[in-house]
Amino acid sequence: MSAAANLVQARSVSKIFKRDAFEVTALDNVSLDIGAGEFLALMGPSGSGKTTLLNMIAAIDRPTSGDLLVMGENIFKLDDSQSARWRNTHVGYVFQTFNLIPVLTAFENVELPLLLTKMTAQQRRDHVMTALKLVGLEERVHHLPKQLSGGQEQRVAIARAIVSDPTLILADEPTGDLDSHSATEILEILKKLNEDFRKTVIMVTHDPHAASYAHVTRHLEKGQLLPGWVVTS
Repeated sequence: MSAAANLVQARSVSKIFKRDAFEVTALDNVSLDIGAGEFLALMGPSGSGKTTLLNMIAAIDRPTSGDLLVMGENIFKLDDSQSARWRNTHVGYVFQTFNLIPVLTAFENVELPLLLTKMTAQQRRDHVMTALKLVGLEERVHHLPKQLSGGQEQRVAIARAIVSDPTLILADEPTGDLDSHSATEILEILKKLNEDFRKTVIMVTHDPHAASYAHVTRHLEKGQLLPGWVVTS
C-alpha cells in the first residue's frame, strides 16, 4: 500500500511513563501503517501497550518520542485545544465500559459530541436519529442507560461515536463486557460501518473471534509491535 493511501503512519513511537523512581515502557519504537478503509485488530496481553497506542492515534496521549501522522497531519504537534477539536471532528471512540452518562437518555448521550458544533437543534436531532437507527435503537431514544441491556448500552456508545461522521472509529475492547450474542451484534455493526460506510476501524481486543472480523491483525508484546501480521479477509 502506498504512503498516500495510509490514513495512519506511526514512526518510531515510544511512550515511557515515569512513576516515582521507576520508568515503565508502554510503547517501544513502534512503526505502523494503517490504510484508509481498513479494519485492523490490535491484539496482545494486558500491559502490552494496545490501549496506549489507540490513545496516541486519538490524540488523547502524547509520545515520549516519535511521530504519528493521521491524514497527513502530525497530531503530536497540536496543542491541547487543537487536539480536542481535531479529535471531535475525526475520531469516534468506543470504550469497553460504554462511558454513558447515567442521567441522560440514549438520545442525549448520543447528542453530546454535537453540542460542540455549530449545528442547529434540528440538525443535531437528524444526526442523532440517523446514528441510533443505524445501530437499531431508534425505539429506545428516551431510555436511560439503566433501562438498557449491556449490548444496547454499547450500541448507544457506538451511535455516539459515529454521530459526527468521524474518519476513524477506535474501539477499545468493545465486546469485553458483553455476552457472546451481544458481542456478535456489536462486531456486525463495526463490520457494517467499515464495509458499507468505508470507516477505518481500529479495534483493541483479546478475543480471536472478535479479531476475525478485521481485515488484518497485528500483535503487541511488551510495548513492541511483533513482525508479521495475519490477514483475515
